[in-house]
Amino acid sequence: MELTLLGTGTPEGLPRPGCPCAACAVSVGMRSRAATAVLVDGALLLDLTPGAVLAGARAGHSLAGVRQVLLTHPHDGPAMELPPGLPAAGRVPDGRELSVISGHRVRAVPMDAPGTGYEVTGPDGGRLLYLPPGGAPAGTNGRTGLRPYDMVLADVLGRPEALARLRASGAVGPATDVIAVHLDHDTPPGRELERRCAAAGARAVPDGTTVIVGEYHAVPDLPRRTLVLGGARSGKSFEAERRLESFPEVVYVATGGTRDGDAEWAQRVGLHRERRPASWRTLETCELVPLLAEGGPPLLIDCLALWLTDAMDRAGAWDDAVWAKGGQHQLRDRAAELVAALRATRRRVVLVSNEVGSGIVPATASGRRFRDELGRLNTAVAGECEQVLLVVAGQALVLKE
Repeated sequence: MELTLLGTGTPEGLPRPGCPCAACAVSVGMRSRAATAVLVDGALLLDLTPGAVLAGARAGHSLAGVRQVLLTHPHDGPAMELPPGLPAAGRVPDGRELSVISGHRVRAVPMDAPGTGYEVTGPDGGRLLYLPPGGAPAGTNGRTGLRPYDMVLADVLGRPEALARLRASGAVGPATDVIAVHLDHDTPPGRELERRCAAAGARAVPDGTTVIVGEYHAVPDLPRRTLVLGGARSGKSFEAERRLESFPEVVYVATGGTRDGDAEWAQRVGLHRERRPASWRTLETCELVPLLAEGGPPLLIDCLALWLTDAMDRAGAWDDAVWAKGGQHQLRDRAAELVAALRATRRRVVLVSNEVGSGIVPATASGRRFRDELGRLNTAVAGECEQVLLVVAGQALVLKE
């Protein structure tokens, strides 16, 4: 099957009409996006949008051969004028299958939000899944035993858990080409868009792009080990969580533990838990080496600064005398053990740590010792990671990739 993406934006398009935001301000020219619409083999049109005929002409395709027009989501506003020659637009009831005269078979996939997803099987056997904006499949969709889709077009950035469900059910496999559509102004275009898509194992393409279902396309290479650095309230934890939100299972390793009687700490922990997907499992421990050595789903370790605090407690490293008499060696041996385990791990790991080198100089010897040891630990861990990010004011800067 040959697909031409006539548009790749949200129903409002990008830039949004009258929106003064920074993302909309730079979404001009090649970065602008019309509402998502997909032309399949010149015969099937998924979603009818304003300017579809002109968009097709720009991409070198005519809509004269379209035999079926299907809508995926409710269209607000006045009724859209149907271009001359196109069949009336309609929707397939959930779970029902439609045979198109062109030889395509279309099955309606139930969603967990208003709208309909479509599974399209081409005459050549290629299989495509197209999801509406803001939609995720309801359940596993009865797909047990079926091979993964060749291509998935979905609201990857708006509903990352949709991709997680598809991976959990086997609908998305390692070779599935995932293309992000229904792109909105929440993500700035350019490198930031590419980075967020790559973190989900997806890619974004400009309007008018033609792709072939089943054709080999290099899947974005997801780093096995990522270190996310940042200062207090920089957004580093949120950035780390976002890098794994499209995975069906994640073990969230909280190294801070619980603090009896500390209401503020309990509130912070609660806020972190609320924003994490329900499918994630939380483990409160500082024993990271065994976790890195065993197999399993991705690990999100938050954070190394609290792990170091625990390690210094165990070594008695806060005390000058203990530090001089062996605490230093004990602490650094424990850190070296962690770094070696990270080097050898086969699990996908995202680690969070504080960047303390740019702050004020601590007033105490123990505070300076903690700062120095955390700097050493961050440096050693960064050396073993394929990707390192620095988060400042919620903006992720790529230091290493």
